[in-house]
Amino acid sequence: MTFKQLEALYWIGELGSFALAANKLHTSQSAISKRVHELETAFDTALFDRSQRSARLTDKGEEMFVLARQLLAQRDAAVEQFGRIDVIERRVRIGVTELTAMTWLPRWVELIQVHYPKVTLEPDVDSSVNLREKVLADELDLIIVPDAFSDTRIPAKAVGSVESAWMCKPGVVPAGKPIRLHELAGHQMLLQGSRSGTGLLYDSWMKDLGVQPARPIVIHNLVALIGLTISGLGVSYLPKDAVAQMLDDGLLVQLDVLPALPPVAYVAMCKGEHRSSLLASIIMLAQECCDFTRMFQAS
Repeated sequence: MTFKQLEALYWIGELGSFALAANKLHTSQSAISKRVHELETAFDTALFDRSQRSARLTDKGEEMFVLARQLLAQRDAAVEQFGRIDVIERRVRIGVTELTAMTWLPRWVELIQVHYPKVTLEPDVDSSVNLREKVLADELDLIIVPDAFSDTRIPAKAVGSVESAWMCKPGVVPAGKPIRLHELAGHQMLLQGSRSGTGLLYDSWMKDLGVQPARPIVIHNLVALIGLTISGLGVSYLPKDAVAQMLDDGLLVQLDVLPALPPVAYVAMCKGEHRSSLLASIIMLAQECCDFTRMFQAS
Protein backbone atom coordinates (compact mmCIF):
# COMPACT_ATOMS: atom_id res chain seq x y z
CA MET A 1 0.00 0.00 0.00
CA THR A 2 1.51 3.32 -1.12
CA PHE A 3 0.54 6.95 -0.64
CA LYS A 4 -0.08 7.23 -4.39
CA GLN A 5 -2.61 4.40 -4.21
CA LEU A 6 -4.28 5.97 -1.17
CA GLU A 7 -4.38 9.37 -2.88
CA ALA A 8 -6.08 7.82 -5.89
CA LEU A 9 -8.76 6.13 -3.78
CA TYR A 10 -9.28 9.22 -1.61
CA TRP A 11 -9.77 11.69 -4.46
CA ILE A 12 -12.01 9.33 -6.43
CA GLY A 13 -14.17 8.99 -3.33
CA GLU A 14 -14.04 12.73 -2.63
CA LEU A 15 -14.75 13.89 -6.19
CA GLY A 16 -16.87 10.95 -7.35
CA SER A 17 -14.98 10.35 -10.59
CA PHE A 18 -11.83 8.65 -11.83
CA ALA A 19 -11.37 11.43 -14.38
CA LEU A 20 -11.63 14.23 -11.80
CA ALA A 21 -9.22 12.41 -9.49
CA ALA A 22 -6.74 12.04 -12.35
CA ASN A 23 -7.00 15.78 -13.07
CA LYS A 24 -6.54 16.61 -9.38
CA LEU A 25 -3.40 14.44 -9.13
CA HIS A 26 -2.01 15.62 -12.49
CA THR A 27 -1.91 12.15 -14.02
CA SER A 28 -3.87 9.99 -16.46
CA GLN A 29 -7.12 8.16 -15.79
CA SER A 30 -5.42 4.88 -16.67
CA ALA A 31 -2.77 5.54 -14.00
CA ILE A 32 -5.49 6.19 -11.42
CA SER A 33 -7.32 2.98 -12.42
CA LYS A 34 -4.03 1.05 -12.13
CA ARG A 35 -3.42 2.31 -8.58
CA VAL A 36 -6.93 1.32 -7.49
CA HIS A 37 -6.55 -2.09 -9.12
CA GLU A 38 -3.27 -2.61 -7.22
CA LEU A 39 -5.04 -1.83 -3.92
CA GLU A 40 -7.90 -4.18 -4.71
CA THR A 41 -5.48 -6.95 -5.67
CA ALA A 42 -3.39 -6.44 -2.52
CA PHE A 43 -6.42 -6.79 -0.26
CA ASP A 44 -8.37 -9.17 -2.53
CA THR A 45 -11.50 -7.05 -2.26
CA ALA A 46 -13.48 -4.68 -4.48
CA LEU A 47 -13.26 -1.05 -3.38
CA PHE A 48 -15.60 0.41 -6.00
CA ASP A 49 -18.98 -0.77 -7.28
CA ARG A 50 -18.36 -0.96 -11.00
CA SER A 51 -22.02 -1.74 -11.80
CA GLN A 52 -22.75 1.96 -11.30
CA ARG A 53 -21.90 4.70 -13.78
CA SER A 54 -20.45 6.89 -11.02
CA ALA A 55 -17.47 5.86 -8.88
CA ARG A 56 -19.29 4.56 -5.83
CA LEU A 57 -17.34 3.03 -2.95
CA THR A 58 -18.24 -0.41 -1.61
CA ASP A 59 -18.52 -0.93 2.13
CA LYS A 60 -14.88 -2.01 2.26
CA GLY A 61 -14.06 0.92 0.00
CA GLU A 62 -15.67 3.28 2.53
CA GLU A 63 -13.50 1.80 5.27
CA MET A 64 -10.42 2.23 3.12
CA PHE A 65 -11.49 5.82 2.28
CA VAL A 66 -11.58 6.74 5.97
CA LEU A 67 -8.22 5.09 6.55
CA ALA A 68 -6.72 6.85 3.51
CA ARG A 69 -7.93 10.22 4.78
CA GLN A 70 -6.28 9.63 8.16
CA LEU A 71 -2.98 8.38 6.73
CA LEU A 72 -2.73 11.18 4.19
CA ALA A 73 -3.41 13.75 6.93
CA GLN A 74 -0.63 12.23 9.04
CA ARG A 75 1.71 12.29 6.04
CA ASP A 76 0.92 15.97 5.39
CA ALA A 77 1.52 16.80 9.05
CA ALA A 78 4.88 15.01 8.94
CA VAL A 79 5.89 16.86 5.78
CA GLU A 80 4.96 20.18 7.38
CA GLN A 81 6.79 19.35 10.60
CA PHE A 82 10.02 18.38 8.91
CA GLY A 83 9.72 21.11 6.32
CA ARG A 84 9.44 23.91 8.92
CA ILE A 85 12.27 24.14 11.40
CA ASP A 86 10.20 26.21 13.83
CA VAL A 87 7.79 23.34 14.53
CA ILE A 88 10.23 20.46 15.00
CA GLU A 89 9.47 18.65 18.25
CA ARG A 90 12.31 16.54 19.59
CA ARG A 91 14.44 15.93 22.66
CA VAL A 92 18.14 16.72 22.12
CA ARG A 93 20.68 15.63 24.74
CA ILE A 94 23.84 17.75 24.57
CA GLY A 95 27.03 17.28 26.54
CA VAL A 96 29.71 19.90 27.21
CA THR A 97 32.79 20.30 29.35
CA GLU A 98 33.13 22.80 32.20
CA LEU A 99 34.84 25.46 30.10
CA THR A 100 32.02 25.54 27.54
CA ALA A 101 29.45 25.60 30.35
CA MET A 102 31.27 28.55 31.94
CA THR A 103 31.55 30.58 28.74
CA TRP A 104 29.29 30.27 25.67
CA LEU A 105 26.82 27.51 26.64
CA PRO A 106 24.11 30.00 27.75
CA ARG A 107 24.29 31.79 24.39
CA TRP A 108 24.19 28.51 22.46
CA VAL A 109 21.12 27.33 24.38
CA GLU A 110 19.37 30.65 23.69
CA LEU A 111 20.08 30.38 19.96
CA ILE A 112 18.75 26.81 19.83
CA GLN A 113 15.59 27.89 21.63
CA VAL A 114 15.07 30.80 19.22
CA HIS A 115 15.50 28.64 16.10
CA TYR A 116 13.80 25.50 17.47
CA PRO A 117 11.32 26.60 20.14
CA LYS A 118 9.72 23.16 20.39
CA VAL A 119 13.00 21.28 20.86
CA THR A 120 13.55 20.13 24.45
CA LEU A 121 17.20 20.39 25.51
CA GLU A 122 18.77 18.10 28.10
CA PRO A 123 22.29 19.39 28.89
CA ASP A 124 25.00 17.40 30.65
CA VAL A 125 28.28 18.86 31.96
CA ASP A 126 31.03 16.29 32.42
CA SER A 127 34.62 15.41 31.55
CA SER A 128 35.55 14.82 27.90
CA VAL A 129 36.15 11.09 28.34
CA ASN A 130 32.86 10.60 30.17
CA LEU A 131 30.99 12.55 27.49
CA ARG A 132 32.56 10.43 24.76
CA GLU A 133 31.48 7.27 26.56
CA LYS A 134 27.93 8.61 26.93
CA VAL A 135 27.55 9.47 23.25
CA LEU A 136 28.82 6.02 22.30
CA ALA A 137 26.27 4.49 24.68
CA ASP A 138 23.47 6.59 23.08
CA GLU A 139 22.98 8.47 26.34
CA LEU A 140 23.80 11.76 24.56
CA ASP A 141 23.06 12.93 21.02
CA LEU A 142 25.81 15.55 20.65
CA ILE A 143 28.89 16.58 22.61
CA ILE A 144 31.32 19.53 22.45
CA VAL A 145 34.79 18.46 23.61
CA PRO A 146 38.51 19.07 22.94
CA ASP A 147 39.70 17.30 19.82
CA ALA A 148 41.49 14.57 21.75
CA PHE A 149 39.80 11.51 20.25
CA SER A 150 40.01 9.79 16.90
CA ASP A 151 36.99 7.54 16.47
CA THR A 152 35.24 6.86 13.16
CA ARG A 153 32.05 5.98 15.06
CA ILE A 154 31.69 9.59 16.21
CA PRO A 155 32.87 11.97 13.46
CA ALA A 156 34.11 15.37 14.61
CA LYS A 157 33.23 18.84 13.30
CA ALA A 158 35.41 21.81 14.30
CA VAL A 159 33.63 24.52 16.32
CA GLY A 160 36.44 26.64 17.79
CA SER A 161 39.66 26.67 19.79
CA VAL A 162 41.07 27.73 23.16
CA GLU A 163 44.35 29.54 23.87
CA SER A 164 45.83 28.48 27.20
CA ALA A 165 48.86 29.71 29.12
CA TRP A 166 50.81 28.75 32.22
CA MET A 167 49.73 30.77 35.25
CA CYS A 168 50.28 31.00 38.97
CA LYS A 169 49.69 33.25 41.94
CA PRO A 170 52.04 36.27 41.82
CA GLY A 171 55.34 35.38 43.45
CA VAL A 172 55.09 31.59 43.18
CA VAL A 173 57.33 31.61 40.09
CA PRO A 174 59.46 34.63 39.13
CA ALA A 175 57.62 36.41 36.29
CA GLY A 176 58.77 38.94 33.73
CA LYS A 177 61.35 36.81 31.97
CA PRO A 178 61.07 33.72 29.77
CA ILE A 179 61.34 30.31 31.42
CA ARG A 180 61.89 26.99 29.68
CA LEU A 181 59.20 24.33 30.06
CA HIS A 182 61.82 21.92 31.43
CA GLU A 183 62.58 24.43 34.20
CA LEU A 184 58.92 25.04 34.95
CA ALA A 185 58.41 21.29 35.35
CA GLY A 186 60.56 21.47 38.49
CA HIS A 187 57.86 23.50 40.24
CA GLN A 188 54.65 22.14 41.73
CA MET A 189 52.36 21.59 38.73
CA LEU A 190 48.58 21.41 38.88
CA LEU A 191 47.40 19.36 35.92
CA GLN A 192 44.04 18.27 34.54
CA GLY A 193 43.35 14.55 34.84
CA SER A 194 43.23 11.82 32.22
CA ARG A 195 39.43 12.18 31.92
CA SER A 196 39.95 15.67 30.54
CA GLY A 197 40.45 16.16 26.80
CA THR A 198 42.71 19.14 27.43
CA GLY A 199 44.60 17.12 30.03
CA LEU A 200 45.13 14.27 27.55
CA LEU A 201 46.35 16.64 24.83
CA TYR A 202 48.77 18.57 27.01
CA ASP A 203 50.07 15.45 28.74
CA SER A 204 50.87 13.97 25.33
CA TRP A 205 52.42 17.26 24.18
CA MET A 206 54.76 17.42 27.20
CA LYS A 207 55.76 13.78 26.78
CA ASP A 208 56.65 14.44 23.14
CA LEU A 209 58.95 17.23 24.36
CA GLY A 210 60.51 14.91 26.93
CA VAL A 211 59.12 16.92 29.85
CA GLN A 212 58.15 15.06 33.00
CA PRO A 213 56.60 17.16 35.81
CA ALA A 214 58.47 16.56 39.04
CA ARG A 215 55.58 17.04 41.47
CA PRO A 216 52.26 16.90 39.62
CA ILE A 217 48.91 17.19 41.39
CA VAL A 218 46.00 16.05 39.26
CA ILE A 219 42.84 18.16 39.53
CA HIS A 220 39.67 16.83 37.90
CA ASN A 221 37.59 20.01 38.15
CA LEU A 222 38.33 23.25 36.25
CA VAL A 223 36.82 25.54 38.88
CA ALA A 224 38.90 23.81 41.56
CA LEU A 225 41.98 24.06 39.34
CA ILE A 226 41.52 27.82 39.02
CA GLY A 227 40.89 28.21 42.74
CA LEU A 228 43.92 26.17 43.75
CA THR A 229 46.13 28.09 41.35
CA ILE A 230 44.91 31.39 42.84
CA SER A 231 45.66 29.97 46.30
CA GLY A 232 49.33 29.57 45.37
CA LEU A 233 49.45 25.77 45.51
CA GLY A 234 51.26 25.54 42.17
CA VAL A 235 51.38 26.48 38.48
CA SER A 236 48.81 25.34 35.97
CA TYR A 237 47.64 25.87 32.39
CA LEU A 238 44.44 27.90 32.20
CA PRO A 239 42.32 29.36 29.36
CA LYS A 240 43.87 32.82 29.29
CA ASP A 241 40.97 34.81 27.83
CA ALA A 242 38.40 33.24 30.15
CA VAL A 243 40.43 34.21 33.25
CA ALA A 244 41.51 37.61 31.91
CA GLN A 245 39.65 39.44 34.69
CA MET A 246 41.57 37.44 37.31
CA LEU A 247 44.80 38.47 35.61
CA ASP A 248 43.69 42.12 35.58
CA ASP A 249 42.77 41.89 39.27
CA GLY A 250 46.23 40.54 40.15
CA LEU A 251 44.92 37.18 41.37
CA LEU A 252 46.93 35.40 38.68
CA VAL A 253 50.02 36.13 36.64
CA GLN A 254 50.72 34.71 33.18
CA LEU A 255 54.14 33.14 32.74
CA ASP A 256 56.26 33.46 29.60
CA VAL A 257 57.06 29.79 29.04
CA LEU A 258 59.00 28.39 26.07
CA PRO A 259 57.71 26.63 24.08
CA ALA A 260 54.22 28.10 24.40
CA LEU A 261 51.23 25.85 24.87
CA PRO A 262 49.53 24.94 21.57
CA PRO A 263 45.87 25.93 21.16
CA VAL A 264 43.28 23.25 21.87
CA ALA A 265 40.71 22.68 19.13
CA TYR A 266 37.14 21.98 20.20
CA VAL A 267 34.85 19.79 18.11
CA ALA A 268 31.22 18.71 17.98
CA MET A 269 30.80 14.93 17.94
CA CYS A 270 27.78 12.69 17.39
CA LYS A 271 27.47 9.10 16.24
CA GLY A 272 27.57 8.85 12.47
CA GLU A 273 24.36 6.87 12.11
CA HIS A 274 22.48 9.38 14.29
CA ARG A 275 23.49 12.49 12.38
CA SER A 276 20.42 14.45 11.29
CA SER A 277 19.63 17.81 9.72
CA LEU A 278 18.55 19.07 13.16
CA LEU A 279 21.85 18.08 14.80
CA ALA A 280 23.74 19.54 11.83
CA SER A 281 21.90 22.85 12.34
CA ILE A 282 22.60 22.81 16.09
CA ILE A 283 26.30 22.24 15.33
CA MET A 284 26.23 25.23 12.96
CA LEU A 285 24.77 27.33 15.77
CA ALA A 286 27.62 26.13 18.01
CA GLN A 287 30.14 27.23 15.37
CA GLU A 288 28.41 30.60 15.20
CA CYS A 289 28.50 31.36 18.91
CA CYS A 290 31.58 29.46 20.12
CA ASP A 291 33.59 31.97 22.15
CA PHE A 292 35.86 30.98 25.03
CA THR A 293 36.94 34.55 25.83
CA ARG A 294 34.15 35.62 28.23
CA MET A 295 32.39 34.01 31.15
CA PHE A 296 28.66 33.18 31.04
CA GLN A 297 27.74 34.86 27.79
CA ALA A 298 24.20 35.64 26.72
CA SER A 299 22.79 36.73 23.37
